[in-house]
Amino acid sequence: MSGTTTAAVRQHGRVAGAGAHRWVVLVVLCASLLLVALDATVLHVAVPAVTEDLRPGAVELLWIVDVYPLVCASLLILFGTLGDRIGRRRVLLLGYGLFGVASALAAWAGSAELLILARALLGAGGAMIMPATLSILREVFPDRRERAVAIGVWSAVAAVGAAVGPLLGGFLLEHFWWGSVFLVNIPLMLISIPAGRLLLPESRGAGDGPWDVTGALLAAAGLFGAVLGVKRLGGGEAAGLFTVVPPAAGCALLLLFVRRQRRHPYPLVDLRMFRRPAFGTAVGCIVLAMLALVGLELIAAQYLQLVLGLSPLETGLRLLPLTVAAMVAGLAGARVLRRFGPRRTVCAGFCLTAVAVLTLTAMGGTDDPPLLLTGFVLLGLGLETTLFGAYESMLSEVPADRSGGAAAIGETSYQLGAGLGIALLGSVMNAAYAPGLRAVPGVPRRASAAAGHSLGEAYEVAGRLGGPAGAALRRAARESFVHGLHVTLLVSAVLLLLGAVLALRLPRLMQCGAEPAGDGVGLPAPREAEGGGPGAAGPRPASSGRAGHRTVTSAGEP
Repeated sequence: MSGTTTAAVRQHGRVAGAGAHRWVVLVVLCASLLLVALDATVLHVAVPAVTEDLRPGAVELLWIVDVYPLVCASLLILFGTLGDRIGRRRVLLLGYGLFGVASALAAWAGSAELLILARALLGAGGAMIMPATLSILREVFPDRRERAVAIGVWSAVAAVGAAVGPLLGGFLLEHFWWGSVFLVNIPLMLISIPAGRLLLPESRGAGDGPWDVTGALLAAAGLFGAVLGVKRLGGGEAAGLFTVVPPAAGCALLLLFVRRQRRHPYPLVDLRMFRRPAFGTAVGCIVLAMLALVGLELIAAQYLQLVLGLSPLETGLRLLPLTVAAMVAGLAGARVLRRFGPRRTVCAGFCLTAVAVLTLTAMGGTDDPPLLLTGFVLLGLGLETTLFGAYESMLSEVPADRSGGAAAIGETSYQLGAGLGIALLGSVMNAAYAPGLRAVPGVPRRASAAAGHSLGEAYEVAGRLGGPAGAALRRAARESFVHGLHVTLLVSAVLLLLGAVLALRLPRLMQCGAEPAGDGVGLPAPREAEGGGPGAAGPRPASSGRAGHRTVTSAGEP
């Protein structure tokens, strides 16, 4: 073994055998996730305030919301595999620092362009934090039963962040300006940096061969270009050079990345992982779940504030049942997965989420608290069950020394699905919303065109018009928004049902045997378990990989 690999193996032995210490590590990792989860949702209730203050256009507003997941998705493979090389804790702590600096910049942004830049830097910080937390978790919990519990807690904390984000944002907006929603990241960062240095173990992968910098940059540029093209189309831009070139260039770069990884002796991402049905299917389920649902929370926040007239704090309270239900599902996920297996768990999660989305199509122009409560609770239970089962199945398909790359793939699929979801559902929403405002009686054509960009802009135009024309425009915009929401929910339900069909390819049973042993390339060896499940039941003999890979016993100890 190389010196780096030997040190990593010894570190793994200390962590895996540390007993209760690994649960302390889980607490720190969950705090890391809370930092990112807060920033992903805290802005949602502030969108109307940001719109009023900075007056961004429709495309700029989409960028303000979506540039964070876009940049994060683009850089996850780069930073996830870098963590395998130089140390996951080191990358995590660097992410904390960048996140804090970018938060301060976002809080004091005086223009839409500066806020977009700050959100992009936040995305880069998130790309450092997210795969590091999952890969360290994979390292310190080699036993699948314990790891399932840890992932359940980890995902429940994500739901806590999603719950606290709108509530905290609403509270801050009631008392301060919109920039205060970013300042909450700074004290969390100041606590996380020393806590991470003191409590988190450093861990690395096998470290064989040089890090493929060119491949990492190809992946980042390709993902950025592909999602950028979808965002431009989602913003309603006409087909042109700047709309067609980014996705074409992005897809070409991604093809070059795949080709390079197949030929490279030390690839960043061993694409043979996708040959395993459970791994590829789990990644697809994560993408579909986020593609179908991520835009709905943003649309729901606008519905609650602009259609029902709720304050930001009241909006956060209305969304609270969704995230509380997700917390419950995450904490119960390990038991559900052991009893029913990945296939039925993820499939049932997709179906339950589709039922929730269809329930919410009954929303109208007047408030209906029981309907919203029922829909949001079902939505939280279904979504969390789906994502928990998919993440657990994906992580269990790879050995610990490849966990950074695998975690990066999982988080990339999550963020890519989120970016594509906002663009896709935003496009559907705009396509269904705008036609209803083209011929409002008494409203000039130019005013109708401006009102068709967004509901918030329609209200501004209505306020300037005043009188019967303004009232007619406001009423038409509200009705068109509700219609667009219904169409968007139906499209989301179709995507969720497609996800349920895809989930049928997951293993039927949760196999809790040995850790995956290396097959010479860092992949689990072929197995006979039904459905490609992660290992046969019961312990297996120790299996050795090539030089440079650790030897693993049935308990997962080196």
